[in-house]
Parts: sequence; structure tokens; C-alpha cells
Amino acid sequence: MRPVHQWVWGDMDRRVRKLLMFAEVETDGGRDILRAAELTPDPLLRRLYLEHAVDELRHGVMFRERGTALLRARPAKPRGLFDGTPLPGGHGLDDLAIDGEPDHRLLAFLHVAEKSAAGRFTVYREVVDDDPDTRAIFEQILRDEVFHMNYTYTQLARIRPRSYKRQVWLARATRFWKRYLRIAASFAGFMGAAMLTVIYFVLLPPFAWFAKRAARRDAPGWRSIATDRIESPASQY
Repeated sequence: MRPVHQWVWGDMDRRVRKLLMFAEVETDGGRDILRAAELTPDPLLRRLYLEHAVDELRHGVMFRERGTALLRARPAKPRGLFDGTPLPGGHGLDDLAIDGEPDHRLLAFLHVAEKSAAGRFTVYREVVDDDPDTRAIFEQILRDEVFHMNYTYTQLARIRPRSYKRQVWLARATRFWKRYLRIAASFAGFMGAAMLTVIYFVLLPPFAWFAKRAARRDAPGWRSIATDRIESPASQY
């Protein structure tokens, strides 16, 4: 996927949209983890969650400030057909459920999400060599993501020493399933639009032609009713 990332980040307008999208995702994730800190009964996890949440909120501010600075420096252009984000989610803590979620499942989900984010940020850092300020942001955030990835795995092993690997596997399977559903929904939308287009431009014209042909056979104006008709209409219509 590196050539795709290179193409996406090579365009300044797409770069701005990606940064602003990351700002929203990181901020939402920070709020969710703050909620997890309120609910967990483990004092150590509460402290780590709070530190994690502060990092995520700070990342959101950094992404938003950098995206805003690039937006001000470059006038916006009309949006293209593809902006590098065809599917919802895809980065960070998407679809994070907090209420009613035990700590071991939350830790496994966070570990998988942070590991995926760290891998993507490593690539993003390399494809923005032409933008030192944006690269510096990715370098700083990448260090935090590595810490988040490590502490979640360590704490998961602490509270679930016998099944922590299974929990990570389940989190990966759940994440994969949600990605499949997003792709399936996008494909279904594409196929629906394609079928409606075919119906409109291929199947509808013959019916319209037959309707016009039948209309030409009808005489214009009112039709007279035979005088020998004795039955009365059942209604005014």
C-alpha cells in the first residue's frame, strides 16, 4: 500500500483532509478512553487510561493545528472523486465501545488499534519528507503510539495471564470483521448505484418509447359514449 499512501499524501488538499480527519479520530478516542478511566475498578489502569487519553487529545490538537495551518497556506480546491478515505474509520480507535466492556477486551482492542496506527504512522512519516513540520508531528505521535501499544499488551497479560493471547486474537478478528462489513457496505452501495444507472439508461428508454407509441394511437380530446349505454357508473369517477 505504500504507493497508494504516497499518492494520497502527495496532494496537498488530500493531506489537509487526512490531518483534519485524524484530529477528529484522535479526539474522539481520547474522550472514549477518559470514559474508560471513569469506569475501570483497577487503579493502575485508571492512571494509564488517563495518560493515554491526554495523549490522544493532544494528538488531536496537533493534527488540527497542522491541518489548519496547511489549509490557510493553500487555498482550497474543488474536492476530487477520491480523497484517500473511501471507507469510514480505518485508523485509530474506530467503533470503540466503553460502557459494559470489561478491561481485558478494551485492552486487547486498544492494543490492536494502536499497533495498526503505529504501522500506518511509520509509513506516513516517510511519505511526507517534503513537509518537515508534518513529519515531526508523526515522529512525536509515533513514540506515543508505541508506548500505548506496549502498555496495553503488558496490562492485558497482567489481568489475563492465561488468555491474553486469545484476547488479542479475538480483537483482531473483530476488527477484521468490521472492516469486512465496511467494505461490503461500500460495495453494495456501488453495485446499487450501478444497477440503478443501468435501469435508467438501458431498461427505461424502451418502456418510454412504447408508452409514447401507445399515446400516439389515442385520439386527442374527449371520447363520446355510446347513446345505447344503459348502465350507470358506480361512482363519479
